[in-house]
Amino acid sequence: MSIKLPEPIAAYFAASNAHDVDAMLARFAKTAIVKDEGKTMRGADAVRQWIEETIRKYAFSVEALAIAAAEDKAVVTTRVSGSFPGSPIELRYDITLAGGKISRLEIHP
Repeated sequence: MSIKLPEPIAAYFAASNAHDVDAMLARFAKTAIVKDEGKTMRGADAVRQWIEETIRKYAFSVEALAIAAAEDKAVVTTRVSGSFPGSPIELRYDITLAGGKISRLEIHP
């Protein structure tokens, strides 16, 4: 079964799977906030650094399994595979959109 994701989220996951840093970053608002692994990144430079570090550390791929969406918010349940213990794992991506961009992303186990 294929999951229908909002375009900015689908494009972000496609860029993530291609490990295309610029395409991933293009999906975020310049003032975006990302929360992952107990850290908070704010703004384009910090988000770029997080993207590059995450790709380097985990060489991951993401598959959307389910989505619950309302207005500008979406919760996407994913299966993430990569070079980390316990791979693959399910993670929840809590995403807020604004102006067609990701303004907030929180990743939870």
